[in-house]
Amino acid sequence: MEGIYIEAREFKDFIYGEFARIGKAISSPKRIELLDLLTQGPKTVETMAADTKMSIANTSKHLQTLLDARLVTNSKDKNYVIYRLASEQVFMFVLALRGTAEDRISDLKLVREDYILRKNALNTISFDELIEKLKKDAVTLLDVRPIEEFNHHHLPQALSVPITELEDNMDLLPKDKEIVAYCRGPFCVYATEAVEILKSRGFRATLLEAGINEWKQIQH
Repeated sequence: MEGIYIEAREFKDFIYGEFARIGKAISSPKRIELLDLLTQGPKTVETMAADTKMSIANTSKHLQTLLDARLVTNSKDKNYVIYRLASEQVFMFVLALRGTAEDRISDLKLVREDYILRKNALNTISFDELIEKLKKDAVTLLDVRPIEEFNHHHLPQALSVPITELEDNMDLLPKDKEIVAYCRGPFCVYATEAVEILKSRGFRATLLEAGINEWKQIQH
């Protein structure tokens, strides 16, 4: 647009057209999944390709679309390209998008109860309950996300044992204490799998209802 003075309609068309760029960028489920992964911290293309079960080429193509919309940034580290969310505002946008979907689409809750909570067969605990138990040293808090995500940010007093290493590190966990497992959030299955593994080995295991991003929100 040339010049300072423009018509009201032209102004609105430009503004809403720019808003629509964001809508187009997140019109793909895979791109939303990539953004959700990046709320856990910076990641390489290869890591995200493995997490999303896409080829590196397809992952790179989706990330380029997010880059064009300025939702992510990237940098090079030797032979790797590392992506991260572009700002705290983008982080909040991703959480708001998920929250809106949870609020408006009732099937999400039903699917979560069936898959993540195993038809409500698993014991769960809230942040408030967890905090009280941690104060009394009554639980061991277990972070089962990849170590890179734990190093980026984790809940206070959490012990890192990635889900892929849990079976080999049972000796690190006390059997005389309740173990509370958490992962990326309410739609992440890692903590569910951890609780099932622990219970099968005779541990008292509980699933935290939320994850690191929900923790960040209540700290603001």
